[in-house]
Amino acid sequence: MIHTMRWFGPKDPVSLMDIRQAGCTGVVSALHQIPVGEIWSKEAILERIQIIEADNQQYSPLKWLVVESLPVHEDIKKGLPSRDLYIENYKTSLRNLAACGVTIVCYNFMPVLDWSRTKLNYTMPDGSQALRFVWQDFALFDLYILRRPKAKNDYTQEVQEAAKAKFEQMTADELKELTNTVLLGLPGSEEAFSLTTFQGLLDNYSHIGDAELRANLYYFIQQIAPLAQELGVNLCIHPDDPPKSLLGLPRVVSTESDLVQLMQACDVTANGITFCTGSLGVREDNDLAGMITRWGHRIHFLHLRTTKREENPLNFHEAAHLTGDVDMYEVVKAVVLEENKKGAERQIPMRPDHGHLMLDDLTNGKKTYPGYSAIGRLKGLAELRGLELGIKRSLL
Repeated sequence: MIHTMRWFGPKDPVSLMDIRQAGCTGVVSALHQIPVGEIWSKEAILERIQIIEADNQQYSPLKWLVVESLPVHEDIKKGLPSRDLYIENYKTSLRNLAACGVTIVCYNFMPVLDWSRTKLNYTMPDGSQALRFVWQDFALFDLYILRRPKAKNDYTQEVQEAAKAKFEQMTADELKELTNTVLLGLPGSEEAFSLTTFQGLLDNYSHIGDAELRANLYYFIQQIAPLAQELGVNLCIHPDDPPKSLLGLPRVVSTESDLVQLMQACDVTANGITFCTGSLGVREDNDLAGMITRWGHRIHFLHLRTTKREENPLNFHEAAHLTGDVDMYEVVKAVVLEENKKGAERQIPMRPDHGHLMLDDLTNGKKTYPGYSAIGRLKGLAELRGLELGIKRSLL
C-alpha cells in the first residue's frame, strides 16, 4: 500500500510536515475553496501541487496522489435538466487533473449530507475521544428538533418514545450540540446548515427514491467513466456513511450488491471503489475481506478504520484501528494478496481513516477537524503499517 493522509489545504491544523514525519509519501487533498459544480482549473490544481511539493528537494518527497473529493453537484444526484452542464464541468475538471498528473479521484453520491454522526467527542475507556452514531439520538433530532414530515414512519414506537423522553430532559446546550453535529457540512468545512435550509434540501428529494437515485448515479458514471478511462484517471466512489437510509433519503452505495450494480452499469476499470472499511464495516452483512478478494481490481483507494457496533447494533462508535468489528488482519492480508497478484504490479493508496482525539491534541484543546487529528491518525497509521509489514513477511 502507498501510505497517505488527508490534508484539507493550507488552513488544515495538521501540516504537510506532520504528514511527512508520519511516514507518508502521498497526500489526499481537494480544492474545497471552489464551489461545488464549478470547474477546477489547471492553475488552481497546479497551485495545490506546488504547495504540497514545495519542500520536496529538502525533505522526503510528498505527492498529491488522490483527490478527495471532487464533489458531485446535487442537481446531478436529483437528475435535474441542469445536470448535463455540471457533468460537462466535471469532465473538464477531470481533464485538468489528468493534465497535471493527478489520476485518482474519490467522490460520493450521498444526498445532502456525505456523513452523519450524533457525537463528535464520545469518551473511550482510555480517555481518548471518538466519533459516535446513536440511532435514538438521530431519531430525536429528526422527530423533535427538525420535525421532518413523515419522520415517524422511519422509527419504531419504542425508539420514538425513548427519543421523546430524552428530548424532554435535554438542556438547550445539549440540543444545540446535537443539532450542530447532525447538520455539520462537508469534511474540511466548519459550516453547518440551518434547520430551515436543511429541510428545504430534504424536500427537494421528496420524489426521489431508491430506483431514481440509482438511475441518476448510473447516468452520471456512464457519462464520465469512459472519459476517465481515456485519460488514465481512476474514479472511486465512497460508500454511504452510515450505510443505511437516513432522513427519508435513499442510500444506494451501502452493500457489495450496490457496488457490483454500479460497476456493471459502466464496466470499465476507471469506474471503481474507494474501499472504506469503516463505512462498509458498520453492516454485519458486508464481507470485507471477501469483497477485496472478489473486486480488488476495481479498488483504487483504501480508507482503513473500524467501527464497533454496540449493544443496540444500530449504534456504533469508531474504535481503534485494530479493534472493533472489522477484522483488519484479514482486510490487510486481502489487500496484500491483491497487490501481489501476478501481473498486477500495483500499490493501492491507503489512508488511516479517522483517528481518536488523544494526547496533546486532546489535552491542549487543539483545533482539529472531526476525526482528523494528527496523533490519532498517526497511531492508526503506525498500527496499520506494522500489520502490513508482518503480513508481507509472513507470505515470503
